[in-house]
Amino acid sequence: MSGGRRKEEPPQPQLANGALKVSVWSKVLRSDAAWEDKDEFLDVIYWFRQIIAVVLGVIWGVLPLRGFLGIAGFCLINAGVLYLYFSNYLQIDEEEYGGTWELTKEGFMTSFALFMVCVADSFTASTIIS
Repeated sequence: MSGGRRKEEPPQPQLANGALKVSVWSKVLRSDAAWEDKDEFLDVIYWFRQIIAVVLGVIWGVLPLRGFLGIAGFCLINAGVLYLYFSNYLQIDEEEYGGTWELTKEGFMTSFALFMVCVADSFTASTIIS
């Protein structure tokens, strides 16, 4: 008997239909990734939009960009970046997901609300600090 601990083996990769399961994060960064699960791709679009909302909300609050130009800038950048991501980078067939408009509006209102909260919070924080 040896007094040493038994080495635990690393977990085996998960198998899906006999093939190795690829993580979502590796699919997001690869332009040639295949998206078999439509809901998984829509989740990626949703969360990518939320990340953009937080980043732009903080920037808009610190700069301070307000009014119509601030909101229009957010809408254009948010929709534009995602459109370029799924149409040019991933080169997916938009019709498989309900068309370009469905992908463009996926999670837009929640990202707009998050953007407004981040603008208000970062603007308030920047004025308190100054």
